[in-house]
Amino acid sequence: MSLAPRAVLVHRTTEYEELVARHGTHGQAAFFLSSRGRDLGEVAERHRRAHRALAEVAAAVPPTWRQARVERSDLDRFLFAPEDIVVVVGQDGLVANVAKYLAGQPVIGVDAEPGRNPGVLVRHRAADAAALLRGASAARADELTMVEAVADDTQRLVALNEIYLGAVGHQTARYRLSLEGDGGVVEAQASSGVLVGTGTGATGWLRSVWQERGSALRLPHPTEDSLLWFVREAWPSPATGTSLVAGELAATGRLCLTVESERLVAFGDGVEGDALQLTWGQTVRVGRCEQRLRLVTHVPGRR
Repeated sequence: MSLAPRAVLVHRTTEYEELVARHGTHGQAAFFLSSRGRDLGEVAERHRRAHRALAEVAAAVPPTWRQARVERSDLDRFLFAPEDIVVVVGQDGLVANVAKYLAGQPVIGVDAEPGRNPGVLVRHRAADAAALLRGASAARADELTMVEAVADDTQRLVALNEIYLGAVGHQTARYRLSLEGDGGVVEAQASSGVLVGTGTGATGWLRSVWQERGSALRLPHPTEDSLLWFVREAWPSPATGTSLVAGELAATGRLCLTVESERLVAFGDGVEGDALQLTWGQTVRVGRCEQRLRLVTHVPGRR
């Protein structure tokens, strides 16, 4: 007997909830914001819009389905099942937060605040949730490329947008950089770290580095296998070079980094709290991940 589908609604604590939790009451939060030139009314209205969207999506789940909710901070403790249909209600970044915990389950991104988000990953409105849920198993989906970092001690990290490798606090990182299959060329570097990103990441942090650099590299599409990498602020010295500072990784390509500092970290999608811890002599390889994010674009019969 097969289980009914389970709709897993992913959301995050709102800024209003965080303020009230920190200051104790609505009035104290309002006083705190007013002292800094902000109005709690605008924050509270955004909170109401987010909760209305979440309630509308929850009400759209078919009555014969199971339903679960998970807050962003609990994602690493939540067990997703193969039959789950994941509905992310919030911002684009929330889709990236959940991506690494999935294994092919369809993801529906619902924009909780239309007009505030770019809508790169949260492409739908709460009003469309019923049709999207009913047709999710047969829906057209984009298979978005992901990036992974694997250390020589088996530590592994997966991300949807990008992986950053560098020193804690973004101070000077020292390491040796090479590309697999590049004839053994290795360069010692001192820099602000290395960024390796996907086509999805090319709409965010990766794009800002690419634009600032005036790079001639072509930004990949989110579904392409290729990745881009950039070394941030490489420092030339008698002991460190700047010849390997940017490039493209094909589907099987790997960027290799051997640590020459007391401590470096690798974290994905801006989440520094979930990082690989690397120390002297360790090597980490970064490249395309076999795992992909299945992001629902639309259901059959709907434009």
